[in-house]
Amino acid sequence: MPGKYFEEFEVGEVFEHVPSRTVTEADNLLFTALTMNPQPLHLDAEFAKDSPFGERLVNSIFTLGLIVGLSVWDTTLGTTVGNLGFESVEFPKPVRIGDTITAVTEVLSKRESKSRPEWGIVTFEHRGLNQRGELVARCTRAAMMLRKT
Repeated sequence: MPGKYFEEFEVGEVFEHVPSRTVTEADNLLFTALTMNPQPLHLDAEFAKDSPFGERLVNSIFTLGLIVGLSVWDTTLGTTVGNLGFESVEFPKPVRIGDTITAVTEVLSKRESKSRPEWGIVTFEHRGLNQRGELVARCTRAAMMLRKT
């Protein structure tokens, strides 16, 4: 598995994840419908025309999942035990259908688990950028990671 073990992470380390992902209308429609979110800003083109944005916006929870998902290959694939929590989630700019999202991850901190010595806790900041380099999402995530030893 390409994911890193607890010991392999360095505080301050930055990962620029590839590939990027272009968000499609199908992504937005399916995710919004599957999560039972009736917000017309995501689903109704006529409604969205009269919104401050002038068009439908991508569901922000899809965006959050996408930036974390884009990070998995380089960071936690096969080496994470589970997520402990998300905090400081923000969406400074909206994502529109057709935007291409790139993810960047920074290791903010790490510590050994007090209750589970075979695991460690790594805190990541995930950032999502659109094709213009604008920050569209940012979150802090604590993950329980396997240790090599």
